[in-house]
Amino acid sequence: MIRQCVHPVLVGAALLAGAFSLGTTHAQAAGMPNMAPKEVVVKRGISAEASKCIECHAQKTPGIIEAWKQGKMGHANITCYDCHVVDKNSPMASQCSGIKGSKTFISPMVSSKTCGRCHPTEVKQFQQSAHADLARIAVYDKNKAGGKLVALQLHHEGGGFMGVEEGSAANGASRQSGCQVCHGSEVKVGPDNKPLAGTWPAGVGTKYPDGSVGNCTVCHTRHQFSVAEARKPEACASCHLGPDHPNIEIYLESKHGQIYQTQGEEWNWDAAPDTWQPGDYTAPTCAVCHMSGIGELETTHNVEERLHWDLMHKRSEVRSGIHGDGEKGRENMRKVCLNCHGPSHTATQEKTVDDAVALYNEYWDRAVTMKKDLKARGLLKDDAWRDGFQELMYFLWHHTGRRARQGAAMNAPDYAHWHGFFQVFQVFKDMEDIYNWRIKTNSIEELSTVMSTGPE
Repeated sequence: MIRQCVHPVLVGAALLAGAFSLGTTHAQAAGMPNMAPKEVVVKRGISAEASKCIECHAQKTPGIIEAWKQGKMGHANITCYDCHVVDKNSPMASQCSGIKGSKTFISPMVSSKTCGRCHPTEVKQFQQSAHADLARIAVYDKNKAGGKLVALQLHHEGGGFMGVEEGSAANGASRQSGCQVCHGSEVKVGPDNKPLAGTWPAGVGTKYPDGSVGNCTVCHTRHQFSVAEARKPEACASCHLGPDHPNIEIYLESKHGQIYQTQGEEWNWDAAPDTWQPGDYTAPTCAVCHMSGIGELETTHNVEERLHWDLMHKRSEVRSGIHGDGEKGRENMRKVCLNCHGPSHTATQEKTVDDAVALYNEYWDRAVTMKKDLKARGLLKDDAWRDGFQELMYFLWHHTGRRARQGAAMNAPDYAHWHGFFQVFQVFKDMEDIYNWRIKTNSIEELSTVMSTGPE
C-alpha cells in the first residue's frame, strides 16, 4: 500500500515582527510578569483582517497567540480569522469589541464543521465514532435507558430528591463540572449568539448551534494543535481514568506503559501524519493501537475500527451496529499487534480477553437472573439507589466488571485481578446474600447493607 504523506511546511511568509511593549499590560497587572504580551505587528503574508485579530489578541490574550505561533497552524498561515469567522447569518455569529459595527462576524466556538473544511476525512471518521454523538447522548438523551442517566445526574447527584430545584444552576452543577466535561454538551446561545454559561466549553461529543457534533480540541488542544500532544497517552488520560474505566492507570501499569515511561522522552513524536511507525517509538500508546497508521493500516479517527468486544456496557458482546464491526475490529487490531509481536503471542492475548469476557458474563447473567426473580416477587425498591441489591449490581458492572475486562484486554494484572475479578466475586456474594435473605423472608431489609460509595 502506498501512503500519501503530507509533510508540514514552514511558511516563511508567516514571520511576525514584534517588539516588547513598555507599558503595563493585562498580564503584568494580573501578577504574571512572564506572560507579558508582545506588541506584534504583522507586516506580510496575512490579510489585513487577520492581522488585526492577531495584533489585538497579542495584547489581550498573549498566551493564545504564543501557542498559535508555535504550532503548525501558525507556520502554515492558518489564522484566527480562518477558524473563527462565520457568516453573519450563522446561529453562532457575534462580534467582539475589536470588530463591533464591522461586516465581520466571529464565533468563539469552533465546531467540527469548521475543522471539516480542511480535514474532511478526519471529521467524517470522528463523527462515526463513539467520541461524537454517542458520547453526548449518554449525558443528554432523556430517552436513553428510560431517562435513568439524566435522573442520576439531576435528581440524584443534583439533589433533586432532597428539594434542589430542577433546572437551577446548583441542580446542574454535577453534570456541568463532571459529565459534560468529557462527554460534551448541547451548546445554547443567548440573544447575542454567544454561548451561555454552563453549556460551553464541553467535551468530545459537544453539539454546536450550527448542527455539527464533535469537539476536536479535546485531543488537539488549542491553539497549538500539536500532533505530538495528541499521540501521547496523556491526551486520553483526562477522560479515560477513574474507578469505572481507569484506562490510563491500566496502560501505565502494563509493559507498554512501562516502556513509554522509561523511554518515551527519546521517541519521535513529530513524524508527519500517517508516517509514525515502530522505530519512531518502541512501544504503543493509546493512539498507536486505536488510531495511528501502522503497517498496512491507515490512520483513523474512528476509535471503534479496531475493537472486537464491547467492554463498557452491562454485558460484553461482539461489537455491531453503531458500536462498530467487532469481527473486522479484531482483524484490524491483530494487524496492529503483529507489527511488534508474533502470531502466537497475539493469539494468546486474544484468548485471554475472550476468557475474561466469558467469566464476567457468567457473573452478570446470574445477577440478572436473581434481579428478575426479585422483581417478579415485588422484592426490589423503586429507588435503586436505596436498594442494596441494585446498588451492588451497578458496581458489579460499572466499576469492578469494567476494570476486570479492560485490565485483561490491556495487560494490567492488578486491575484484572485485585481491582477486577477479586472485587467482582465479593460484590456478587453480597448480592447473593441479599437475594437469599429476601427470598427467605419475603421482605426487603429496611436499611441498605451497602455502607460505602462502592468498591474501589
